Amino acid sequence: MPDTIKPDTTMRPATERGNMSIQISAPAAHLATSEPLDAEAQRRVFAKVAWRMLPLLIVVYILNFIDRTNVGVAALTMNKDIGLSPSQFGTGAGILFIGYCLFDVPSNLALYRFGARRWLARIMVTWGIASGAMMFVTGPNSFYALRFALGVAEAGFFPGVAFFLSGWFPANYRARILGWFLVSIPASSLIGAPLSGLLLRLDGLAGLAGWQWVYLLEALPCVILGFVLARVLVDNPRDAKFLSADERALVIASLASETRPREVGHLRHALTDIRVWMLSFVYLGFAIGAYGIQIWLPLIIKQQNFDNFTVGILAGLPYLAAVIGMVAWAGVVDRHGHRVLNLTATCLLAMAGFVLALLSGSFAISLLGLTVALVGVNAARAVFWAIPARFLTGIAAAGGIAFINSLGTTGGFIGPAIMGWLREATGSFTAGLMVLAAILFASALLALSLRLVMPEE
Repeated sequence: MPDTIKPDTTMRPATERGNMSIQISAPAAHLATSEPLDAEAQRRVFAKVAWRMLPLLIVVYILNFIDRTNVGVAALTMNKDIGLSPSQFGTGAGILFIGYCLFDVPSNLALYRFGARRWLARIMVTWGIASGAMMFVTGPNSFYALRFALGVAEAGFFPGVAFFLSGWFPANYRARILGWFLVSIPASSLIGAPLSGLLLRLDGLAGLAGWQWVYLLEALPCVILGFVLARVLVDNPRDAKFLSADERALVIASLASETRPREVGHLRHALTDIRVWMLSFVYLGFAIGAYGIQIWLPLIIKQQNFDNFTVGILAGLPYLAAVIGMVAWAGVVDRHGHRVLNLTATCLLAMAGFVLALLSGSFAISLLGLTVALVGVNAARAVFWAIPARFLTGIAAAGGIAFINSLGTTGGFIGPAIMGWLREATGSFTAGLMVLAAILFASALLALSLRLVMPEE
């Protein structure tokens, strides 16, 4: 956990930040310009910050992803009840990301304007309401509309958290901190798939279908925790009353001493930076693979004629390996660097997993292959999101991270839709998995080419 982090204590020149930036006080300025920061004191302070922020943010993001992906388990009975074909389900499952991507950048700019604490809480409450409303879908059109509304409601949450955490942790902590936060994604399926499978057993209770109980009961905690988030988060270190004055100064000095290669501080420059565009398309590639398999995994397993609860258990198990792989890989990157090479390796691992799943005629080996693929795409997230904050600052970080996220997250629409269309056209999932493997290979090549523009990584 964060208390084991051993940071690099090399001093770095101070860098200018945006409106939500850290203003260096007199004690912090002294720390930033005199003796090297004390490693043990730094470790203690950032462990304290991590324990204050991360547990709640991890729980919140787990709930976010459960609400985003529980449609995969709900589909085991919902599709028949409301008359959805495979292509309609794939399109509707993915259309969430159209709303998400359209409003991602505006939402993160609003966060920059109003502060992370209030804006993230607002996002959480509204997505909880939208997710619960999914229990009212009656056919393809209402399914499309409510999935789109859910995407709009949760737009900006992840890039907002990434921007928020970059204002609390310097580069030598960032991959591990983001890695722990992003554990929420595989953990959401590890927890959510079995939970959703269990809730399906409430079918008929109070006149509601099992899939309606899935949406309702998994949405309620989001609304409640949205108000908790507003009380716990602190927008920046200088306002952190849970830290002493010396601790606040140490955090501020650590952030101020960070070197940012070819730093970009203006939004217009961020949106025209080749590194931002290349990162966006790398993210698009592995997001297509991640969501393509995550949404459809329960239905792939259902082909083996397991009952719905067993499907939920089996769909959750691969994410246990993904959680372990994600945290371990992020720790390696923070200790040894080489972010771009590690990003390339994670994409290649995911591709290899899809190929293994395709080549095997055994269900057990195919599930192992899909597990390997999920380890790859989830480890890629932890490595990937430590890179943009290395050169984006201030409003460029808020807008640039949101832009990367919004363009890349369209993979959440493309992946499930590809799987649905090819499933309907061919009668199997083989063609869809072949396409996912090819896209992950292209993403790996593009990731490797980042070394041409980011040799320092």
